[in-house]
Amino acid sequence: MRQIILDTETTGLEPENGHRIIEIGGYEIEQRRPTGRRFHEYLNPDRSVDPEAVEVHGITDQDLMDKPRFADIAARFIDFVTDAELIIHNAPFDVGFLDSEFSRLGAQWGQLADYCRVTDSLALARRRHPGQRNSLDALCRRYAIDNSGRSLHGALLDAEILAEVYLAMTGGQVTLHLGARDNEGPAQPVAGDQAVSADRRRLPVIEPTAEEAAAHAAWLEQLDRDSDGACVWRSLTGEARA
Repeated sequence: MRQIILDTETTGLEPENGHRIIEIGGYEIEQRRPTGRRFHEYLNPDRSVDPEAVEVHGITDQDLMDKPRFADIAARFIDFVTDAELIIHNAPFDVGFLDSEFSRLGAQWGQLADYCRVTDSLALARRRHPGQRNSLDALCRRYAIDNSGRSLHGALLDAEILAEVYLAMTGGQVTLHLGARDNEGPAQPVAGDQAVSADRRRLPVIEPTAEEAAAHAAWLEQLDRDSDGACVWRSLTGEARA
């Protein structure tokens, strides 16, 4: 359940035409909670940024002059994504650019798929909402997620917003700060939490009827189909799949 929400910004649209990555943003969640780990780098592409691309993300040639090259951060990036599931909106675009960057380093670096698996959240959104707009901004409106700070595209900001969209779209919690971990230790309590006394009166347990249990199982089956087999309740309780 280790997932990384990933986004990139680039000098243009086509790696085949020599365009390069200029920003990478990664945001880690585990068991559907943020871990506090992020990967964020601006990169010197050794070429100019197309004016049309600057209008989208606002990153200029001058901004990138003193930044590292992809080769300088490639090993750290691989360490960050290895064995994770990457969630990327319109994944073929970003994966194409990342594979192009790896190929520039040499065949021994392989491709992104050699280190992790990728889920395309745009393809997932199109299955959930066929015939509707499924851009990140459109999904934020649909799921009532605040993206008011997004006047321009930015890889890390977009990754953090996509994390909320993905959790909402797959039926889970979307308030990312709840129980969030930082790099110093385990999850921290939310303000207002109170310890429960061991002497408290035991709560009654009301068992479901056969009808209710069947309805519950049917709902989990539907949720499992909608989330491509990522139903967390089943993984925690060991409930069998149909």
